[in-house]
Amino acid sequence: MHKRFSATRELRALTSSDIFDRSAQRMERESLRVNNERAVLIAVATNQGISPAQLARKTGLGAQTVARIVEFLESSGMVYRGESVRGRRGQPATPILIDPNGAYCIGCEVGWRHLTVLIRDLTGAVLGEHRRDYDFPDSHNVFAEVASLCRLMATAVPEKYRDRILGIGLAAPGGFGRNPELVGGSEAQAAAWRDTNLAARIAEASGLPTFLLNDGNAACWGELVSRTPPRPDNMAYFLISEFVGAGLIADGRLWQGPKGNSANLGSMLVTGRDGVQNFGHRIASINALKLRVAKGGTALHGDPLTWDWEAFKDVADEWIEDGAYAVAKTIINTSAVMEFDIVVVDGVMPRPIVTRFVDRVRAHLDKLPVLTSDRPRVEEGTLGWRAPAMGAALKPLYRRYFSRERDDVAL
Repeated sequence: MHKRFSATRELRALTSSDIFDRSAQRMERESLRVNNERAVLIAVATNQGISPAQLARKTGLGAQTVARIVEFLESSGMVYRGESVRGRRGQPATPILIDPNGAYCIGCEVGWRHLTVLIRDLTGAVLGEHRRDYDFPDSHNVFAEVASLCRLMATAVPEKYRDRILGIGLAAPGGFGRNPELVGGSEAQAAAWRDTNLAARIAEASGLPTFLLNDGNAACWGELVSRTPPRPDNMAYFLISEFVGAGLIADGRLWQGPKGNSANLGSMLVTGRDGVQNFGHRIASINALKLRVAKGGTALHGDPLTWDWEAFKDVADEWIEDGAYAVAKTIINTSAVMEFDIVVVDGVMPRPIVTRFVDRVRAHLDKLPVLTSDRPRVEEGTLGWRAPAMGAALKPLYRRYFSRERDDVAL
């Protein structure tokens, strides 16, 4: 028995990778160079008009090293020098700025009820955007439509810079082939999606590299980047959409998990105000509201921003109370797993409805008991329904040009 155990242990050591192996690897000289370049680029991006001298102090790099890096980034089209600032003691300071034409990325959300495609430059500015609503995504034509829209978005980029389009950041739910009955999809449609690799098909149709993110994670990242510095190191995020999109920022990193679908907080089982256990998706989502309104004989379709909310105000009020309570409970439960000081709650509804929903989350959270942790602060999001596509467009840009994670530096 002892020999058998030893052989198994030795085999496992040869065939598997320990979680600490990556940390033990030394960083090659090339990676160190890229790491320093990204440190400078981050400092330029987060400090508008920073001077070379300030860059050296900010990054801890030598003045000559910073000068070489700035020269390289300028020749690569990533930064440019602004007009020198005169009238101060010493040599005029030359501000270094991010060049918006340095890189571009297309953001695409293939959602349960709508398709969004947009394009952003290196500064994050949106140059073009298109949205279309549908009842259920059609696996037979959505790829060609996305490819066509991507070609349209590319025309917003000056022709001489179109080779700087990095690719497509794709935001989508974990799978359209699961539980199609929740959104009125047929089993045939669900079966078609189960046999479809969404990212691969869009890459094939568009001819562009496609980077897949869970829609909740993409929205969380989009919200984080949109916030003014200093951005929180730890944050929970909820987007009240067809279902409840969610994401977590832990130690400054988007927590995606091994399959990219972690932080599915809407699937957390909570007890509602009626004392019945249910999933957050079934209480706090737009889908849940539609089911309530449908009981009164009214079917809601299309963009929630265009609905006549006054026509079903009483039902909406009850949904807001129940949904906000479910989200507040989910926040308490999530805070037992990880620490975060800020929770951002947003929605695809008209802004006054989102504000009411967030206010009720705060009110319910204040009344719920906590044991060993403090209640986090709840803030209203800013991006609404655009968040998934916005975040999807920025994540590949971040990984390629700003991230200093080992795997990203090696890209």
